Amino acid sequence: MSGEMPPVKNHLLYLWRVFGKWLAFFVFGLGTLLLVLMVFPLMRLFIPGRIRFQARARKTVSLSFRIFTVFMDLIGIVKLETADRRSFARLEGRILVANHPSLLDVVMLISLIPNADCIVNGVLLNSIVRGIIRQLYIPNTLDFATLSSLCAESLERGNCLLIFPEGTRTRRSGPVKVRKGAARISLLSGRPVAPVRIGGGDKWGLGKKDPWTAFNHTGPYRYELTLLDEISPERYLSFSYNAGVKLMNDEIKEVLFGPPGREIR
Repeated sequence: MSGEMPPVKNHLLYLWRVFGKWLAFFVFGLGTLLLVLMVFPLMRLFIPGRIRFQARARKTVSLSFRIFTVFMDLIGIVKLETADRRSFARLEGRILVANHPSLLDVVMLISLIPNADCIVNGVLLNSIVRGIIRQLYIPNTLDFATLSSLCAESLERGNCLLIFPEGTRTRRSGPVKVRKGAARISLLSGRPVAPVRIGGGDKWGLGKKDPWTAFNHTGPYRYELTLLDEISPERYLSFSYNAGVKLMNDEIKEVLFGPPGREIR
């Protein structure tokens, strides 16, 4: 990958940004511990009921992620840009699907969406964020009947369900594989899909299998988040369920990644 990028012009600034990335992840881990060990237990004492607690806690996570993005901006490692900030904040009962080029994608999205629910990789149940996931989000290790039921309930309460349909971070090159979960949940729940394209500058150092010592050679990480036209499940209801899922999934893939067969770089 480094051969495809321009050379580093300011090595001291580059080293600062690498250090800043490490510092940001340390701050993220510390903030996560504070939420799990102090903030959420206090909120549980004063907010009765699981549903009310989850709604307030999701807003708290969104606020903390907004503060985190401002911190990364202040130390010069990340710039978040979107013309749809108010549109993101007003979303309700939508299934958000997005490409997934970097480790920070979920942070950027949740910082903009105060009612975000997520389907997350079950591996994270063994990580530092497990306390947040167990209380607020839906692990993908559940059987599909249970998972889809929880998703439908969350959407019915007005939450936005965030799904990365590739199931992992987007590869730098090669064919894109899009899983059918978002289309299946949309057709079962009747809720539309809202595609989000995550663009901006190169995410070298945050992508899949990138070295932790790497950073974008040309400047801070730039995130441009664009909310695209919704995909309604109604147009696929005349087909059999399996056929409708396939056709809707093909549309999701084309909207997010371009025509079939296109390689993402």
